[in-house]
Amino acid sequence: MRTTAKPLTVRARIERWPLAKPFKIARGVKTEAVTVVVEASDGAHTGRGECTPYARYGETPDGVLERIETMDPVRDRTELQQTLAPGAARNAVDCAIWDLEAKRTGKPVAELAGLSPPASAVTAYTLSLDTPEAMAKAAAEAQRPVLKVKLGERDIDLEAARLRAIAKAAPAAKLIVDANEGWDAETLAAMDPVCSEIDALFIEQPLPASEDDVIKGMGLKTRICADESCHVIHDLEHLHGKYEVANIKLDKTGGLTAAIELRSAATAQGFEIMIGCMVAGSLAMAPAYLLSEGALAVDLDGPLLLAEDRQPGIRFDGATMSTPPQVLWG
Repeated sequence: MRTTAKPLTVRARIERWPLAKPFKIARGVKTEAVTVVVEASDGAHTGRGECTPYARYGETPDGVLERIETMDPVRDRTELQQTLAPGAARNAVDCAIWDLEAKRTGKPVAELAGLSPPASAVTAYTLSLDTPEAMAKAAAEAQRPVLKVKLGERDIDLEAARLRAIAKAAPAAKLIVDANEGWDAETLAAMDPVCSEIDALFIEQPLPASEDDVIKGMGLKTRICADESCHVIHDLEHLHGKYEVANIKLDKTGGLTAAIELRSAATAQGFEIMIGCMVAGSLAMAPAYLLSEGALAVDLDGPLLLAEDRQPGIRFDGATMSTPPQVLWG
């Protein structure tokens, strides 16, 4: 990236986006997406980026906003990596600088980054945690080829009932089982045969990241995907023998720059890739979309969970998302 003569002007603000309906996971219920939007300017051009602060990682919208507003001045993405630690704040600024560079050069970010995104991608659609009957009804109504099922309670009979009801209601759909760190080893051992029975694509982060060593030697039939256990490149060394899939989210890596590096390293080390997101709109999904080529699973349904997305946004035809428009980002 060409270095500017002066530090970039970086501004940030908090935005709130109501959800279409309450979204429940094992950790609680959300009714809105609270994001931080960044604008980075060189005086002639301005780029945008968006992040979703996540309490699980000790982040709050106010804290992320303050971190961005008080950060040392930067001229480019290289300086940014040295200024901010991985996380939501760096993600928003990093993506804003990528967008700025695209506007400055007239070239799309995909070309600048040497990426080959697909013309379209099929995203998973997330089912909020609920009763077996309610989740089965939601699965049938969704009519999506890939469903991400939120679980995470240690009631084995109830969890199994949820999965079997969903599989029956949507027999053509591939299921991703996301426990959000809510299970223990006993629950995982009991649920693995059920996940195998319904031919689940994989189980995402079944155990707390601090307790996932127990996965080694369990002899599970179902692939396991690391989410909270995988943020940046140095986490990969701890995943071997436990996980087969790495979920890459820009809010964890700290932006597209680090996400590109993580995807390359994870693929080289034999991991399958999932491209994931926090709950947010199209501005946050657009950079992640560029990484979706060749992914085992794409989970960029954030805009579909909102009551209303920003405009212009990414076009969704059911589960198929089109290339993000450059007027949005990149």
